[in-house]
Amino acid sequence: MKRSARLLVSAAALLLVGSAGRAADIIEGPTADYCRTVGTSNLVLTDNIVDLKTQVVKLMDESVAVAKSPEWINSSRPAFVWASEAKVACGMAYGYLKTNYKDEDTLNKCECFHDRMVEYMH
Repeated sequence: MKRSARLLVSAAALLLVGSAGRAADIIEGPTADYCRTVGTSNLVLTDNIVDLKTQVVKLMDESVAVAKSPEWINSSRPAFVWASEAKVACGMAYGYLKTNYKDEDTLNKCECFHDRMVEYMH
């Protein structure tokens, strides 16, 4: 029950932060992208499919470890939320890669969400 409440609080905090960014858009203020990588990620630029699989699995494993860690589950920082998003996106990207298909959208999300997770951990 505690975990569900923390997830709800984290999600609400993200919504509040996101709506604050949208409010700035109304008055023509600068907008901040939630990803540092705007456009194509480094993963998408990797040509060697074996290296790409290795990189995606590494990001996925790190995200799974954070998503399972009581330290981050119980933290007030949203690292757990981004870890959960990253493990799903990286898992999907890896699924595509197993068929030798590079899905740019899931690769971009995998790297982006992992980067956000790491950012909130420090």
